[in-house]
Amino acid sequence: MHGAKDYMLPCLNKKLLGVDCPGCGLQRSVVLVSKGEFTEAFYMFPAIYTTFLFIIAIVFHFFLKKKITSKISIAFAIINAVIMIIAYFLKMNKLILN
Repeated sequence: MHGAKDYMLPCLNKKLLGVDCPGCGLQRSVVLVSKGEFTEAFYMFPAIYTTFLFIIAIVFHFFLKKKITSKISIAFAIINAVIMIIAYFLKMNKLILN
């Protein structure tokens, strides 16, 4: 029996350079959310919920094409990027200090 982990894409950054990328953990986090493990999903990838909000905003903008949906999409993109960058630096800092 195959699980979701058997179908996940490998991180090329980690494979080639041996270092996590800012998006590492996203796929595993989605699997955790689908299993109802919401806290674990957040710890795996802190931007998981803002990523979902960003995707929803993009879908709304695709169908409505309003100026406000564009602004909301951009706002969620910025928030998501900031969370990803902060989480990445905290993860890398923890790895370097240990």
